[in-house]
Amino acid sequence: MDAEGQTLGRLATRIATVLKGKHKPIYTPSMDTGDYVIVVNAEKVVATGRKMDEKMYYRHTGFPAAATINLREQLAKHPDRVLLAAVRGMLPHNRLGRAMFKKLKVYAGADHPHAAHSPRS
Repeated sequence: MDAEGQTLGRLATRIATVLKGKHKPIYTPSMDTGDYVIVVNAEKVVATGRKMDEKMYYRHTGFPAAATINLREQLAKHPDRVLLAAVRGMLPHNRLGRAMFKKLKVYAGADHPHAAHSPRS
């Protein structure tokens, strides 16, 4: 999937649907029937409204206060983590969801090392 110009949440829901396998007629909630997803141009994803400055990402540093960073800074430093965090929250929070999440590959630029597998959109 190409993330260039796509809205963050709408793209994340499409990715989560494919990872779960809900687009297939053989979908079963208790089985991993999803496909692998490769996302390119993650740095060019778009957010609506004032989310670029108001949406915060938190991570624990080991010190009493957690480190916070807004969406604009996160896209500048680690653009892949933005999509990973959005999709992770849409998958089941158990071992099945962790197995589905391993099938997601996100790259900031247009190049990816999976060209030999001939991925399709």
